[in-house]
Amino acid sequence: MKRIVLFLATNMAIVLVLSITMRLLGVEPYLNENGLNLGSLLIFAAVMGFGGSLISLAISKWTAKKSMGVRVIETPANSTEFWLYETVRKYSEEAGIKMPEVGIYDSPDVNAFATGMSKNSSLIAVSTGLLQQMTRAEAEAVLGHEVAHAANGDMVTLALIQGVVNTFVMFLSRVIGHTVDRVVFKNEDGHGPAFFVTMIVAELILGVLASIIVMWFSRRREFRADTGGAQLAGRKNMIAALERLNAMHPQPLPDKMAAFGIAGGGAMGLKRLFMTHPPLEERIAALKAAQ
Repeated sequence: MKRIVLFLATNMAIVLVLSITMRLLGVEPYLNENGLNLGSLLIFAAVMGFGGSLISLAISKWTAKKSMGVRVIETPANSTEFWLYETVRKYSEEAGIKMPEVGIYDSPDVNAFATGMSKNSSLIAVSTGLLQQMTRAEAEAVLGHEVAHAANGDMVTLALIQGVVNTFVMFLSRVIGHTVDRVVFKNEDGHGPAFFVTMIVAELILGVLASIIVMWFSRRREFRADTGGAQLAGRKNMIAALERLNAMHPQPLPDKMAAFGIAGGGAMGLKRLFMTHPPLEERIAALKAAQ
C-alpha cells in the first residue's frame, strides 16, 4: 500500500513547489493580466500537472528507499536473502521484465511494496516482519504480487492518471476563481483577493474529489496484481497469503506509502471511496471465484 500514497504526497509537494516557482517568476500572473486565456491556462495546467506527476515517478525509488530505510541486496549475505533475491529473479523472468532491485526494510508489520519509474527499473522491498511471520510459500505469493505490479506498469499508469487529474484540478480551480472574482465581486482589473482565496478552496475540494479516481484505480490494480501473483506463485499460495494477512490484521504502512503495499485496511460508506486497497475478504473471494 505504501507506494501510491508516497507517490501522491510527493506529487502534491512538487506541484506546490512548481506553482510557487511559476508565480515568483511571473508566469502565472502573466496569463491573468488581461483576463483568463483558457488555451494558455490549459497548457500551463498540463505542464504543471504532468510535471509534478512525472517528477514524482522519476524519484519514486529514491523516495521509497529513503523514507522506509530500505537496504538493497547487492550480494545476498545469507540463505534468506539468497532465497528472496532468487525468487524475485525467477518471477521477473517469467513476467518478462528486467530484474528489479530487491530490498529489505526493518518493520515488525507484515508488508511489501514495489515501485519504480518503469517495469524494467523497479524496486521490490519486503519488511522484516513479513520474512519472520509468513511461510516461504506465502511470502513467495506476496513477491509474485509485487512483481505483477511492476510487470503491469501500474506506477506509469498511475502517473498518467495523476497528471490528468492534476491538470483538470489546476485548470478548473483557476476558472472558478476567475468567475467568482468577476461575477460575484465585480473585479475588472486583474485579479483580487477573491480569486486567490476561491482558487485555493476550489483546488482543495477538487483535489479531494479527484483523489477518488486515483484510489479507484489503486483498488482495481490490486485485483490484477493478485491474479498475477497467483499465476507466478500458485493460486492456493496467493489465497493463503491473503488469508494470513487478514488473520493478522496488519498495521497500515505510513500514510505517504499506504497504497504501495500488499495489505490494506477496511472501510465502509464514504471512507471506502478513499481506500487504496479493496478489503482482503473481497480479494480472497475474487481469487476463489476465478478457480
